[in-house]
Amino acid sequence: MSTPQDQSIIGESPAFLEVIDQTSRAAKHGRPVLVIGERGTGKELIAARLHFLSPRWESNFIQVNCAALTESLLESELFGHEAGSFTGATSKRIGRFEEAHGGTLFMDEIATCSMSAQEKILRITEYGTFQRVGGNKVLTVDVRLIGATNIDLPSAADAGEFRHDLLDRLALDVITLPPLRARKEDIILLAFHFGQRAAHDRDWSSFPGFSEDMIEALQDYHWPGNIRELKNVVERAVYHAEDEFEPVHILELDPFRSPWRPKPAGPFQQNRTTKTATQSPNHDSPVMPETLGPTDYNETVAKVEKDLLQKALKANKHNQRDTAVYLNLTYHQLRHQLKKHDLL
Repeated sequence: MSTPQDQSIIGESPAFLEVIDQTSRAAKHGRPVLVIGERGTGKELIAARLHFLSPRWESNFIQVNCAALTESLLESELFGHEAGSFTGATSKRIGRFEEAHGGTLFMDEIATCSMSAQEKILRITEYGTFQRVGGNKVLTVDVRLIGATNIDLPSAADAGEFRHDLLDRLALDVITLPPLRARKEDIILLAFHFGQRAAHDRDWSSFPGFSEDMIEALQDYHWPGNIRELKNVVERAVYHAEDEFEPVHILELDPFRSPWRPKPAGPFQQNRTTKTATQSPNHDSPVMPETLGPTDYNETVAKVEKDLLQKALKANKHNQRDTAVYLNLTYHQLRHQLKKHDLL
């Protein structure tokens, strides 16, 4: 399993290069750093770069996902505990701050920490001291703290959800990562990188690249899941490709897309209905064929897709670009579907 320090940071866009320069400057000092960015933008890779370019690079780089632990477990994870401090604590446990002594502790999703944990983290950043859970002995550590989050911490502090004094201590350097949609120049560069790795995993002799339609579709998409989503989409495309010598051309952005996809319950259904009505007020939903016995799955799906395409084209007077918007597809995705169903 790869770790952040094993993975390459790739890009050439101005927004990306500015972040790399800022990271290199911040790596030189041993003070706390905050890394802010949407999900999938590579916050853990920047944190690793901060550590391995710093004077602490030979010491431990310890990581903890704060959102994955309950309040009580998080404090035990971070600060350790003494034997008998709570039910199940049969022996003393060293916490992540002690493990990171002399090195760096990366706290992902730091905004999810409880106020109690934040108070203890503040003490460590100010004085380098803490106590294990259930202990009285004051311990001293030398740790550089890197925190990451995808929320606006000043707003969280104003709302009473994050300590202002801790925010002040952590915000010596704040590195805000641009989303992938702001790094248009990097999309195909990253896609080829992920494609080459997926081709290697499939034991292909080489990576044949992408078709022109797929390259345009990759560039047109808004990538709400950022680099992580791009990686998944490219891997899916390569793994589903049948010919290693033909450019990869089938792009599946939503693997859940199906006429039989279960409808969300509760408020999610209401939100989805509202959004659909706003985007496509005259949308005619495809009618699912009634079956009395066994049926051919692929044939049935093809009929539903073709029927939807024909109705959408008619509703938009056969203007393909308007039809693509109507169906929430890119122009090139629509063209691919029209070719697939012999509607061109």
